[in-house]
Amino acid sequence: MAVEHYENFPVASFLLPHQFRRPVALIYRFAREADDFADEGDAPDHVRLAQLEHFVRELSNIETGQPPGIAWFAELATIIREHHLPLDAFRDLLSAFSQDVTKKRYADYNEVLDYCSRSANPVGRLLLTLYGKTTPQNLAYSDAICSSLQLINFWQDVAIDYRMGRIYLPQDEMARYGVTEQQIANADAGGNWQSLMLFQVARTRQRLHAGTPLGRILEGRIGLEMRMIIAGGDRILSKLAGIGGDVFSRRPALRWFDWPLMMLRSL
Repeated sequence: MAVEHYENFPVASFLLPHQFRRPVALIYRFAREADDFADEGDAPDHVRLAQLEHFVRELSNIETGQPPGIAWFAELATIIREHHLPLDAFRDLLSAFSQDVTKKRYADYNEVLDYCSRSANPVGRLLLTLYGKTTPQNLAYSDAICSSLQLINFWQDVAIDYRMGRIYLPQDEMARYGVTEQQIANADAGGNWQSLMLFQVARTRQRLHAGTPLGRILEGRIGLEMRMIIAGGDRILSKLAGIGGDVFSRRPALRWFDWPLMMLRSL
């Protein structure tokens, strides 16, 4: 699995118990390929939306017991049936990626969180269903973690997203800090840019830490994997803070030397 390609959910797959590896790989393949329809290449918007709609129809085929038109969806259908995975979680992902094609600005933080609730949270909910751990509290913890990972990805990729025509920073908060779109276009980390980004980092870290009990609730290797994921998100937030949010000069990401530290903290 190309973890770096669908970076919102870095999976330390070697930690997963064997019986979960193939189902998790299929869930991530679905998310990654749908995300690619919205982001990759130079296809016009109507083609991207048609590709996503094709996945919507394939989910309907699974729901009604019809044979899939995409070969690997047959295996996806099997794991959905075997583990009682909610189809609405897959549909929410497609809704978010379709939104990426049509919506390029977010008026406020609530709009951003609404997007996260469909682009990120469904993956965590699917995994908890797979693990048989879907208590209301666990789902709330998972949502906090997954939304945080999505937000972290946004703050890492301000420059990259801008080149694709998108800004996920809330427009009202940009105005409050006196940061303009032209400043992003100019890759200018001056003025109040640092203050705006450090505010985002602090708020995202608070949300991430709100979900940390899940890493202790989940048992064994899946609990360790969850703690690794949380540690990874926290590590990137520290790197963002360390560069004052200047993602124009350097995009903070996990390196090989971060993993031993993350493992130590997770243990």
